[in-house]
Amino acid sequence: MPAFRPRHLCALAAAVALTVTAPATAGAADAAALREVLFVGNNWDGTADVLKSTGDLAKIGRINVIPDKDARMAEINADPIKWIYFMAIRNGVGEGHDQFVDDMYTTPDGASVVVSRPSFADVVSINLSTGAINWRFPVSGYRSDHMAVSPDGTRVAVSASTSNTVHVLDINTGKQLGKFTTGDKPHENIFTKDGKYIYNMAIGDVNTDTDAPWLDWTKGDRHITVVDATTYQQVKIIDMRPKLDAIGLTDYSDAVRPAVFSPDESKLYFQVSFFNGFFEYDLATDTITRTKTLPKNPATSDDRTTFVNDSRHHGISMSPDGTKLCVAGTMDDYATVVNRTTLQEGPLVTASKPYWATVSGDGKLCVVSESGTDQVTAIDFATGQKTVSVPVGDHPQRVRLGHVATNWTSPAS
Repeated sequence: MPAFRPRHLCALAAAVALTVTAPATAGAADAAALREVLFVGNNWDGTADVLKSTGDLAKIGRINVIPDKDARMAEINADPIKWIYFMAIRNGVGEGHDQFVDDMYTTPDGASVVVSRPSFADVVSINLSTGAINWRFPVSGYRSDHMAVSPDGTRVAVSASTSNTVHVLDINTGKQLGKFTTGDKPHENIFTKDGKYIYNMAIGDVNTDTDAPWLDWTKGDRHITVVDATTYQQVKIIDMRPKLDAIGLTDYSDAVRPAVFSPDESKLYFQVSFFNGFFEYDLATDTITRTKTLPKNPATSDDRTTFVNDSRHHGISMSPDGTKLCVAGTMDDYATVVNRTTLQEGPLVTASKPYWATVSGDGKLCVVSESGTDQVTAIDFATGQKTVSVPVGDHPQRVRLGHVATNWTSPAS
């Protein structure tokens, strides 16, 4: 069995942004004239705000990620099955709203941003200068979800939720390079540091009300699928169910949600459905080594059916030196920095339904998206204290590092 070398997702995005050399393509931005930024996907708006990647996170601009909305809606309205799924997304995981942007990564040359759009079941590349769509890839099934970018920046992997498939695309052309089968409802994707493997986390059915522990079996087949990133053949399955059972946590969900790997790629820190906390998993011994339970908000109901898409906590990142974790306590309305050695949490920073956690370009800040108040908030890894909040669009979720031209301005609407 090959040695698997996972890495944490936020450092992956930063590494891509800092190390990939721009290809010599006509019209591509000069790599030396690029600036690092943060892209914030406003899921219900269908926009992405572009912010400074450090310091005060000042807003630089905004792009429309659904310039083809009329054409997509015409297709959906003409197809009864597509319309049923579109409405199911709106009334289920969308909490009464359409999901127009889930994930996004810029191309290495900073000329375009590639976006997954759940309600339109596709991935598109948008020209950052003109706002026009370069290419569109409809995923299999009826919903697209989380993505990951390869270390060299040339490929994106996207989860197709309803078909239990991950598609791997050429980031510049949108051509499918391969695909693989996953567990039920693929979610998070992570490339390993060397680009040889892809990890996919399947979370099962999160929009049902069969949330009691004794009904957990109704949620589907949830596991981590590891595939060869060249052949896209499965090489390993990691099932957390027996590992949780082995430490007496039989009532805990095995649906791995956001996850982050240690810098030496030996440990995985992951969240699961319904749980206010996270686990540490050792890859070499294939065991859960530590459990961290974080405080509950007294104002938060313990009724699992009230948790958004089964998420009590959703969002975890790690400081580049590996000493601190940052956790988004989604339903408990806070974010906190946790010492990785002691697992002691710092101040509970008030945040309204924080839905994601990433790392600033200089590695000093944890940036969380507050989907409840339409802003992103930065927390200092060193002190655990909030430094700034910046207003963004409607229901921010994923936040990713990327590149734009140094003199970039928002394209005309």
